[in-house]
Formats: sequence, C-alpha cells, structure tokens
Amino acid sequence: MRLPGSLSIILCALTRILGVLASNQQHSFPKRIPIGSLFTNASLQMRKAFRLEFDRHNNNTSTMFKLDKYEKTVDFTDSYEVTKAVCSAGSKGTFVLIGATNHVTMSTVDAFAKTFHMPYITPSSPTNDSMTAVSRDFLIHLHPLYDRAIIDIIKHHKWPKISYIYDNNEGLGRLERLHRVVNSEDWRLEIEAIRLVDVTNSYMTLRQVDATNPTDSKHIVVDLSGDDAMQHFLKQIQAVGMNRAGYHYVLGGLAMDELDLVDFKHGGVNITGFTLINQTSPKVVALQKEWAALHPGTPHGPGSETKLKLEGALTLDAMSTIIHGLTTIHNTDQEVYRIFRRGHVYNNGNLGIECKEEKPTPWFYGSAILEKLKAVRFHGATGNVAFDENGFRKDYQLGVHELTLETDPKLIGTWDYSRGLLLTERHGDGARNGGTEDKTKPFNSTRIITTILSVPFLDRKRKPDEGVVLEGNDWYEGYCADLAVEVARIVGFKYQLKIVSDGKYGAKTSIGTWNGMVGELTRHEADAAIAPLTITSIRERVIDFTKPFMNLGISIMIKKPEKQKPGVFSFMDPLSGDIWLCIVISYLGVSFVLFLVSRFSPYEWQIEDRLSGPSFTNDFTILNSLWFSLGAFMRQGCDMSPRSLSGRIVGSAWWFFTLIIISSYTANLAAFLTVERMLTPIQNVDDLAKQTEILYGSLDAGSTKDFFMTSKIPIYSRMWKFMEQTQPSVFANTTEDGVQRVRNSKGKYAFLLESTMNDYYNQRKPCNTMKVGGNLDAKGYGVATPVGSDLREPVSLAVLQLLETGTLQKFHKKWWYDRGECATDENKSSGSSHSALTLSNVAGIFYILIGGLGLSMIISLIEFLYKSRQRTRRHKKTYMEAKRPRTNFCSCSYSDPSQLITFSHLSEPQSRPYTQV
Repeated sequence: MRLPGSLSIILCALTRILGVLASNQQHSFPKRIPIGSLFTNASLQMRKAFRLEFDRHNNNTSTMFKLDKYEKTVDFTDSYEVTKAVCSAGSKGTFVLIGATNHVTMSTVDAFAKTFHMPYITPSSPTNDSMTAVSRDFLIHLHPLYDRAIIDIIKHHKWPKISYIYDNNEGLGRLERLHRVVNSEDWRLEIEAIRLVDVTNSYMTLRQVDATNPTDSKHIVVDLSGDDAMQHFLKQIQAVGMNRAGYHYVLGGLAMDELDLVDFKHGGVNITGFTLINQTSPKVVALQKEWAALHPGTPHGPGSETKLKLEGALTLDAMSTIIHGLTTIHNTDQEVYRIFRRGHVYNNGNLGIECKEEKPTPWFYGSAILEKLKAVRFHGATGNVAFDENGFRKDYQLGVHELTLETDPKLIGTWDYSRGLLLTERHGDGARNGGTEDKTKPFNSTRIITTILSVPFLDRKRKPDEGVVLEGNDWYEGYCADLAVEVARIVGFKYQLKIVSDGKYGAKTSIGTWNGMVGELTRHEADAAIAPLTITSIRERVIDFTKPFMNLGISIMIKKPEKQKPGVFSFMDPLSGDIWLCIVISYLGVSFVLFLVSRFSPYEWQIEDRLSGPSFTNDFTILNSLWFSLGAFMRQGCDMSPRSLSGRIVGSAWWFFTLIIISSYTANLAAFLTVERMLTPIQNVDDLAKQTEILYGSLDAGSTKDFFMTSKIPIYSRMWKFMEQTQPSVFANTTEDGVQRVRNSKGKYAFLLESTMNDYYNQRKPCNTMKVGGNLDAKGYGVATPVGSDLREPVSLAVLQLLETGTLQKFHKKWWYDRGECATDENKSSGSSHSALTLSNVAGIFYILIGGLGLSMIISLIEFLYKSRQRTRRHKKTYMEAKRPRTNFCSCSYSDPSQLITFSHLSEPQSRPYTQV
C-alpha cells in the first residue's frame, strides 16, 4: 500500500529528527569516565588511597560525572609486564593513567605516554631520568623535588666539607646538581661521594667514614631510595656508634616524621630532615581520623597501617588532580567528550587505543587533558598542589625539622619553593657545642607575618626585572605587600612574609581549634597577619585586630548583558510606549474638541456665495481639525486658525502641550541614538531574591556564607534556603571558580562576594562582569595579632596614619584600577559623547519618509481613478474620454486673436475660497 505524499514527507522528517536526536545522545556528556591505575603489591597505601578517593567521588551525589576504574597490579621491575599493563589500560579507553614508577620502568612508561599522548600521573618520587629529560611531556609528578632544599641547608650551615651517601641513580642525580651549584657559585665545598651497594649491610663503609679524621665534626647527607632503606641505615649508624656528638646528618626524603628516631636523641647527634605533610593542619588531622576509622576489611581500608603516610597522601592528591582536571573540562571544553559512543571511548574511530598497530594512533584529546591537569591548583593533603610546564610540582612548602640532644624532632622553619629556606630560630652547629643546640631566643627583630595568596592583595612575582635578584619578601607584590612595607617602616621592625600553610583565612574546626591564619596566630607561629582577613566577633575572641585598613561589604556580581544597539525605530525610545499612546489619544481628543467648539461657536461660521446661492460654511471640519492639530504638533502651523475664543483656548493649550513634549523628546533623543544601552536583568538584592531563573551562590567557606547562614533578616534567610537546596551546588571552592562560573553561565548565575574582590575582577579581562546594587552589609579588613601582642597598638596607629595621609587610597587605586585591563566608565562615556550617528541609528525616519511618499502616490492614484469614474457617470462618457485633461489648448493659427478659444466651459461649481481636506 502506498502512503499519501504528505504522510510520506512527515514520516521522513520524523525519521531525520529522531536520527539527529540519537546522534546527539551518542555524543552527550558521559555519565562515567574511565581511568586506569597501575600499582605494585608493595604499594599498599597507594592502592588503598586510590580506592578511597575513587569511592568518595562516586558516592558524592552532587558530582557532575562518575568514574570507572581499570585497576591492575604490576611488577614494576619487569618492563614487559608494565608494557602489557599500560597497553591493556589504553585499549579500555582510559582518559588518564595513575600509577607508580621507578628507575627500571620509567623509560617504558615515558615511551608509552609520549607515543600515545596518554597523561600519566604518578605519586612516586621522580627518577633521575625524569628530572633531566625535559621532553617527558606527558608525565605529571605529585612528589616534589627536594634537592634545592638540601643545598640550602648546607649553605645555611656553611659547611666546608660533607659526605654524600646515596644508593640509587636518583641520589646520584641530586649529587650532580649539588656539584653544578658549587661549580657555578663562589662556594668552597669539598664533597665525598659514597654509593652504597647493599643498604642492609653498610657497616664497613660507616666504620671507614667514622675513622676518617676522628676529631673533626662530620656532616653527612643521607639520600636513600625509601623509608625502609633509611630505617635500615639509621640502625646501622647506632650499631657503629655514629650517633654521638660531632655528627650532623641531613636526611633525604620528605617524610622525616615517619622515621623512628627515639633512640637518637640521647646520643648528642644532630639530625635535620624534611616533611611534606603538615600534620597540624586541620585538613590533615581530619583526614588522619577518617583514614584510621576505615574498616580494614573494606577495599579502601587502611589494613594494618592506621596512619596515612606520604605515599597515600600523594595518591589522594593525584586523584584530586584528575577529578579537578576533568571537572574543568566539563565546565569549559565539553568537545572532548564527543568521542563517547554509547558509553565507550573511540579514538579517531577506533575503540580505545591500540598498541599493536604498525602506525600508532595517539590519544586524540591527550594533549588537551594534559593541559587541564597541569593547570590544576588546589590545597590538598600535601599542601598547595600546582604544576609547572614540565609536570613537576611548584609553589609547595616543606617543613624543616631538627633533632638534637634530649629533644624530639621539632619544626625549626620551612623551605619555600619561591623563597628558599626560612628558619624561625637561630641554630648553631650542634657538633661544635658538644652536640647541644645553640638555644637562642626567637628573632625579636624579625617578625613573622602570615598572609595568604589572593590577588590583588598578594601574589608571587612572575618574572623579576632584568638584572634584579629577588630575595625574601621581594618575591611578593600586591596591596598587602605594600601595606606591610609601610607599617614596618612606621613602627620600626624587620619582617618576613610567610604564606599560611593550609591556605585558609581562619575558622573554628569541629574539635575547637582554629585553622588558617587565625590558627597560626593563636599557636604563636606568627607575630601578625596582614591579609584580607575580615574582622568578626568570633575571631576577636581569640586574636586582636587593629583599626580596619579597608571597608567593604557583600556585593552581587553578574555577567554584563550584551549592549543593545539602537534599532530602526530607536527615535521613539526617548518616550515610553505609554506616553506615545497618551499623545495619540490627546491628539485625537484635541481634534474632536476643536471640531465640537467650532460647530457650537457662531464665530466659526461664515457665509459663502455659490452659483446655487449663499451658504453657511465652517473651516474646522473633522479632517481640518485633525490637520490643524497635526500641524501644531509638528511645529509647522496651518493656513487656518480658530476665530472663536473657545477654539483659541483649545489651540493654545495644545500648543503649550506640544512645546513641552517636543522639548523633552529632543533633549533625550541624542543620548538614545548615540549611546549603546545595557539592560540588566536584576538591579539589587530584592530583584535577585524574587526570582529563581538566575541562580546565585557564594564561596563554600568564608564570612559571606556565614552571613547568609546566620542572618535573621527574612530576605537573606530566604536566599540561604534557596542556595542550600539548589542542586548542583551553587557554592564555589575559590573566588576564581565563582567568577569563572559567572562568565560561563550566560547570565544565569550571580556570585555573592566581597565588594573589594568584585571591583577587582570587574577590571580584569574579558571585562564581561559587573557589580549591581549596593553592599548587603558593612565590615572591614584589619591587621591581626595574637592576644596581648606588643605590635597591636603601634600597628593600629600606623594604619590610622596611612589612612589620614591617603596612602591606603593610593594603594587601592594602584592595584585595582591603575593595573586594570578594562576601560573605565569615564573613558567609555567620553568616547561615546563624540560618536557620529550611523545609518542604523536613523534608518527609521528614512523608512517613514519613503513610506509617506509611496502612500501619497497611491492615494493620489486612487483619487484620480475615483474622480474619473464619477465624471464618466455624470457626463456619460467613456472611461478613456473622462481621463483626458479638462483643459484643452488649441494649436491652430488664427489671424484674429479674439477667435482663439483657450479654455473649455467649466460645468463644475466655483471652488471655495478655503482649501478643504
């Protein structure tokens, strides 16, 4: 049976629509993203931490995607087995691989990652090869480098000679870099290199070291491959008796707190080491409790290890890096996910990545994923996590610990990625004092100023000026950096800027302690805090604040609406639609009233002689009244005017009305034609609270969120309920994330943040955000000090002095507007005031002119045809005869001019003396 033609067309269209929908469904954002993991049997904490973070992410109902894992246990001493494992993971379509590495299989992993463009992120310590080969583009290392920290410790103590003991190629690489530094600088250092063949049996080597110059102090760097090797070596040191006064050891690695050093504090030896995990950080404290509470029998349980160690924490941060990177891709570049088809990953048309092909096909989006992973920045279990262009950690901080006679290892300072070694106390060479520490009091002349990285208040300098060497505080710039310089100058003290270890401002934890900068002040780890720290009553109970150096409040940031160019009929914009309607009604009303008063007034009637006799006429017919009103409105006048007093009153009132209307219209016309306007969807917090189409949120932790959470004002309480119940979450982890969400939301998200940050980001490219409404509250930033500090009063007076002299206003202008990347409103307005009109601004009046001309010609033709038809009926002529002109000119020659007939007889009555429309 054949279908009708129309039905066939409909079915065909439906088929195509369903095909398009199916295609879009195939390329939609995937619900599950595959990742691969490769760990050894020995790396128990890595495997447990990987599973813990994996399950934590998938169990989170607010996540935008879930993860699928391809988990493989591999012997990393067998290159062939590693090759099979990575190829198998690639064939599963994994987006990224996470796993261990060592010096044996590093080249294998690197070759696979580079050939197939597969990002490989590892918590293992970088090998010597990975540190020297810049071409390893697709490897990302969570374990930081620490060779510069060892070099800075040696420089600090000014040792003339050291022994460098190592057991693998990684230690050799660090030794080579130490040699390069010594050779490149004017530094006299004698280095005795000792490589251990068997770490578990090094007694003979240690005796030889001990027997060399027995009366001299010995400084030994111990750089071994792992904690187990280090623990074996330390036991042999005790057995040989090299744990006495006169020895100072610098331990390699980043987990000194995981070593058993109890027996060493009684012998008089000095031991210096490093830690990456800040065990006092509230984040780490909570993480350790969570780790210890896990059931050993679960897949992600800690097993027999109830303490989270360095390799486990690095694995957690590695997983967080992957999750942050994939979340960024979801928010900014979903084109990557078009390779999903029915839940499977296709690479250039092939399912997964095949290693066995003769011509390998690289992972098409591998480079894009790698760039997102390298751009990740967050505060994790191992501190600040960020990567340089080669995939190595940057902007991290190490704790420097020291063990001396009868003391447990204690924190004596930090080593910062940007600023190097920062010691909080003076330390002499314990060996020179019989193994005892030179216990001098803390530096009273140099104060520790804790602060936080938050542009424009504080940021690291990207590139120093040519020929300028940056040291200490010179590495930082911003409003707070300038404020610290001025306060220190006025009060008269030296200071050292220190970035807060956990990256937080300060809030009370569940166990009653304080984190962030407030916590460091309460623990007397810092002498003051100069940062955008909000003065609140709960903070005032545990620390002191000076007078506020900056006042601010919570404000609303939205995306700038697109500027609306004047339309074709923009000349009507100066008056609203209601006014135009009232003008039209007034025009008709005035015309009708003028018609009525002219009919009732005897002074408007006049006698006119006609062929048929005298008759009474009135100039103000309904059409003439409309014409008179229109002429007056257009400021053109008319060839008739009212004679009666009542008619003149109507006309005068209309003239006054049109005078005011035309003047107001003209005054506003130029602005509406030359200025491009922006129509904002909301004007203040009331508009924001009344609607639900535009989502709004704040930082996930901070004073802004606390303000809405605790507010008793009905409108703010209603806003808090809306923010709390909205899914996905409307809260942002950082200010940058919130601003980016505003820019990417196409006007459907508003960010609630402090006005200072709102003003700053509105001056940054792409210049598409703006502040609306006033501030929701009033508060201030102040310099904080510990309770009872001797700095509080002088610093408070210094802040007042800077306010009175206008110095703080200059700082604000310098860091907010002078360095702004967007044109100011004054520049925009001055530029637009001199702009010329374009055709698009006034096209409407040309359309009206052309329309009027065309309409007049059409009406003229209709009038002509109508009159011609009347004439044919009256004179009984044909249509063509009636169309002939009624005036005939004769072309004949006559000698007598009197015989010339110039006009035909006119049968029509004489025209009236006044024109009637």
